[in-house]
Amino acid sequence: MKKKEKFSFVYFWVIFGFILLTQLMFFPDRPANQSLTYKEFIQLVDSGRVSRLVILQDKIIGEYKPEKQVAETDADTTRHTLTHAPSAPWRLRIPSIEKQVARQFIVSRIPDFQDPELLTKLKNSDIDFEGRYEDNALRNFFLNWLLPILFFIAIWGFIFRRMGNHPMLDLGKNKAKIQAEKPKQQVKFTDVAGVDEAVEEVRELVDFLKNPQKYTGLGGKLPKGFLLVGPPGTGKTLLAKAVAGEAGVPFFNLSGSDFVEMFVGVGAARVRDLFKQAKQHAPCIIFIDEVDAIGKSRGGNTAYSGGYDERENTLNQLLVEMDGFDAGAGVIIIGATNRPEVLDQALLRPGRFDRQVLVDKPDMKGREAIFKVHTRKLKLSSKLDLKQLAAQTPGFAGAEIANVCNEAAILAVRNNRDEVTMSDFEAAIERIIAGLEKKNKIINKKEREIVAYHESGHAIIGYFTPGADQVQKVSIVPRGIGALGYTLQMPLEDRYLMSKSEITGKIKGLLGGRAAEEITFGEVSTGASNDLERVAQLVKNMVTVYGMSEKFPNYSLVNRSTYGFLGQSSGIERRSEYLEKLIDEEISEIINRCYDETKSFLLQRKDLLDKMAQELLKKEVLDKNEIQSILGNH
Repeated sequence: MKKKEKFSFVYFWVIFGFILLTQLMFFPDRPANQSLTYKEFIQLVDSGRVSRLVILQDKIIGEYKPEKQVAETDADTTRHTLTHAPSAPWRLRIPSIEKQVARQFIVSRIPDFQDPELLTKLKNSDIDFEGRYEDNALRNFFLNWLLPILFFIAIWGFIFRRMGNHPMLDLGKNKAKIQAEKPKQQVKFTDVAGVDEAVEEVRELVDFLKNPQKYTGLGGKLPKGFLLVGPPGTGKTLLAKAVAGEAGVPFFNLSGSDFVEMFVGVGAARVRDLFKQAKQHAPCIIFIDEVDAIGKSRGGNTAYSGGYDERENTLNQLLVEMDGFDAGAGVIIIGATNRPEVLDQALLRPGRFDRQVLVDKPDMKGREAIFKVHTRKLKLSSKLDLKQLAAQTPGFAGAEIANVCNEAAILAVRNNRDEVTMSDFEAAIERIIAGLEKKNKIINKKEREIVAYHESGHAIIGYFTPGADQVQKVSIVPRGIGALGYTLQMPLEDRYLMSKSEITGKIKGLLGGRAAEEITFGEVSTGASNDLERVAQLVKNMVTVYGMSEKFPNYSLVNRSTYGFLGQSSGIERRSEYLEKLIDEEISEIINRCYDETKSFLLQRKDLLDKMAQELLKKEVLDKNEIQSILGNH
């Protein structure tokens, strides 16, 4: 139970106990007290059973005599009285008629009035009696007015405190998590590696937040928004946290989906509440991760259908708020997305997101720096080469490298090592690329032989093709989902452009597995399904995107959507059926030509294919040195 809920229960029970105590104080009636009718009271007086009494304005309170003082002469009366009159004190509630009489009697301090018989009886008896008037105005006010009001206030207070954390009452509030100005573990620019250009771009933002007068003194304005653009896992969120940590200002962290709710108007209300809080904490940073969740281009579907788009309404409110606050207020908005092409143009214009910062995948130098950051807390072997690890992880983002380091540490512990070695990192890289090894998966002898020749065909074509990625390892150990083997190829350096011959060599390398199966067994299997998909995509890009075909040289034949005002879709530029037929024929011709050349190349080196396949069947895994000893120099 939360502390707040526990306090609510204590609060409720204290009020309840106070009310109960008050009731006991003002109503000290004991269970032995007994209410009598006026007739029974007269009988008690006649029988001499009453010792003393007090006559009030609304009741008569009396006491019995001890049983030994009661006259024994009237046994029947005494027996009847004892039946209704125990020894404890009793009370008599006077009916409405007697209430008026009693009031007059009390006011007149027991004069001779309408009931002289009762007065005579009391005077002639040895009963000690008196009349008393009690002013109960204060008690009545407390019991009849103040106490019920306090009781209902306590009940309503308890109910509202219980409902204080109900989600329905927080619909209009933003869900941003506020990072304090000086948290225990601040993120600094030294914790961000591999994106040096992006760090330099946002370093100026820190200077903006620390010394705004430096820029406003010359008439300039602080930028309102920075948009971090890049693939997933490149460190966009980490970079935003580093800006907040370096600047020492509050940091509002939330995602674009936090604004979206099933209720109408909630997203816009959360945007207003977010900027209201940000202005109160200024200077500060608002970081909206995955801003494309609310910032997509406003299409024309809502206008045509007459419906209501909550996301679009939220985006409109965000645009208004970004225009509404003063640039000198010290509120900086940082957005992050990996889909900048879908963002609304009104969100990207100057005055809202003034700057776009590219946070791209790191190069080899950047990957080495990222490995240094994520291996700080690891106990590493002295023979570990981070530069070699950076070369073996081309195309890896920062998050993937962090995962490699963690997997390597786990593998080292699993193997009972005292430090993390190079082999642990290599195994972690293979696991991320190809999946987990499944050594217990049973494969029959025939299928195992097909996989060995299939992977040998990939390796031989990749090994002898000029400009192809270097073959690092070949394995016939099943990995991942459906992979019965794999050939690991790594580039020697980062590449950003590819020539037509290099793409053709990559296509041949993918077709080498199927060609090896057909040469050896005279038929093909289903093991090349993934290879054929990649081949089809590569050849399609050659023809339609890169303009590298003989029939369509220097042509771009990509299907693209055209957008009208405010991003409204105005249709798709579709290719004609005749053009589609020509493209399909060209793609088929290129694939067939590459396959024939690959098959011819393997037929000339059939001895190497058999030799490598037999080694794979014997060892299951061949590393780079073993491959080179089998295939020789090329």
